[in-house]
Amino acid sequence: IIGSFLNVVVYRLPIMLQREWQQQAIEIIDESVEDKTLVQQLRNKLPTPTDRFNLVVPNSTCPRCKAAIKPWHNIPIIGYFLIGGRCASCDVSISARYPIVELLTALLTMTAVIVFGANIIGISAAILIWALISLSLIDYDTQLLPDDITLPFLWLGLIVNCFGVFTSFTSAFFGAVAGYLILWTVYQAFRLVTGKEGMGYGDFKMLAMLGAWLGVQAIPLIIVLSSFAGVIIGGALILLGRDKNNPIRFGPFLAIAGLIALLWGNVIIQNYLALVAP
Repeated sequence: IIGSFLNVVVYRLPIMLQREWQQQAIEIIDESVEDKTLVQQLRNKLPTPTDRFNLVVPNSTCPRCKAAIKPWHNIPIIGYFLIGGRCASCDVSISARYPIVELLTALLTMTAVIVFGANIIGISAAILIWALISLSLIDYDTQLLPDDITLPFLWLGLIVNCFGVFTSFTSAFFGAVAGYLILWTVYQAFRLVTGKEGMGYGDFKMLAMLGAWLGVQAIPLIIVLSSFAGVIIGGALILLGRDKNNPIRFGPFLAIAGLIALLWGNVIIQNYLALVAP
């Protein structure tokens, strides 16, 4: 059920943000130009105020024929197979990503409960996992890591660790600071050397969010794991013919690294220290 809702977030949140940005842009233009005809033409292209679009309304519809999806066709995982992976009205193919995300969410949530237990730690870990799934898919689709997710979850991580759920509050605070500043520094250095932007500010905020949840001690592990995943997966995509000019999203790699650090970070760090200890 949560995975089904995450599919809604991944699809609708970028559209909601785009509409908000368009409205803000028109307001700026309205203040700076005398020709109000242009402004009105731009306003006419926007959805009307009565066309409510958020994470709750309107009900799910087929993207092609706009037919409403029946409630029993919306049952997580099962509904996809009830309609054979196609719209019941126009027979257009429906992406298999929907049931995959639902199943992945269920499996990762179950893993969090197995690792931490059915307690406040397990519940908190599951909530962070849901945010990582949403961020990685939105970044993959749109190259966006919305502040609407990263910033509230950064604060939530600090609140959770006020009670020492994953780490101390001091470690969480400096984890957020270090997470942001490290990638910000890399970004500035890369831009200074190459004149190009190697990543977006959303990546800084996402690593700061992970630092707030997992503590400053997890930041090096997350950076190493995400860089390793980026090199392996990015290299494989290039070998398979991916356009080198099309930027590879770093958010999914941060999500993978954050997930590993969340579930098994302490074990990895302890084994590493035992290995290098004299």
